[in-house]
Amino acid sequence: MKTAKDIMTTEVITADASMPISDFARLLYENRISGAPVYNADKRIMGVATESDLIDRNKRVHIPTVLSILDGFIFLESPEKLEKDIKKMAATTVGDICSKELISVAPDTPLDEVATLMAEQHVHTLPVMDGEKLVGVIGKTDIIRTMVQE
Repeated sequence: MKTAKDIMTTEVITADASMPISDFARLLYENRISGAPVYNADKRIMGVATESDLIDRNKRVHIPTVLSILDGFIFLESPEKLEKDIKKMAATTVGDICSKELISVAPDTPLDEVATLMAEQHVHTLPVMDGEKLVGVIGKTDIIRTMVQE
């Protein structure tokens, strides 16, 4: 069975957390990629920024539904999501919009685990890490390319 190292892209395009959002959009567009791992000031991978993060910056703000009972308010949706959306819309750097929860795989992770993780976690750009070192990245295209080649 194939593993992450068999299908990953090893020439990884990355972004710095301090990169302006317009430069990041250009990076994705010019390289025809849907996302990139993001390095922090310490040169460690801190997350992944994607096309979806850029699109989220331009969406309408959804005000959470609130129920008023006896002069009290009960949020029927998470007010934290509203706060997160507003922060993303006001973002100026890649570090502001990237996912901070790094979901990654090891080089020896089996292909079926990679595909399951991407599907269940709604991840479209998956860094391949060997300990603390970024050794590759797997995108949706890599999975599809593997299917075509088999």
